[in-house]
Amino acid sequence: MATLQDDDTNALVVRAREGDDAAWARLVERYSGLLWSIARAHGLDDADAGDVVQTSWLRLVERIDALDDPSATGCWLATTARNECRAVVRRRARDLAPVALGAGHASGPDEVAVARERLGRVGAALEALPRRCRTLLRLFAQAASYAELAAALGVPVGSVGPTRARCLAALRRLVP
Repeated sequence: MATLQDDDTNALVVRAREGDDAAWARLVERYSGLLWSIARAHGLDDADAGDVVQTSWLRLVERIDALDDPSATGCWLATTARNECRAVVRRRARDLAPVALGAGHASGPDEVAVARERLGRVGAALEALPRRCRTLLRLFAQAASYAELAAALGVPVGSVGPTRARCLAALRRLVP
C-alpha cells in the first residue's frame, strides 16, 4: 500500500475532500512554496505575501468540492495566487492615489480623477512589463538597496542600475 507521501495530487484532493487532515497537510507541504514564490515574484512584502498564501488556501477549502480536475490543483492554486496578488497590487495603487496627489493638497474633483486615471495607466503598464522589470521596480519603490535588488534578481550589483534604466524606459513607453 502506498504511503500518503507517495500519493498523487488527485488522490490527495479526494482524501482532503473527505476530511483527511494528513492529505491536507501533504497538499500544503507540496504547494506552499509555489504560492510563496508567486507572491514574491509580484514584489509583495512579507505581510501581503502571507495574506495571498493564506487566501489561496482558503479559496481551495471553499471550492475543493467544485474542482473539475483534482490533479490540476497546483495550477488552480497558482492561478488563484496570481489573481490575489493582482488584487493586492490594485488595492495598494488605489490606497497610494491620495498620497500621489500630495498630503493635504486641496485638489478639485477633476484633478483627483486625472491623477487616479494616470495612476491606473501606470499600474496597467507595470503589469505589462516583464516579470523581472516588475520585480525590480516594485522592490526599488520599497527602497530596497542595490544589493537586495541584485540578490532578488540573481544578477551582479553592477547590472542593477542599467537594468533599472531599461525597465523605466520600457515603462515610459507604455504609459501614454
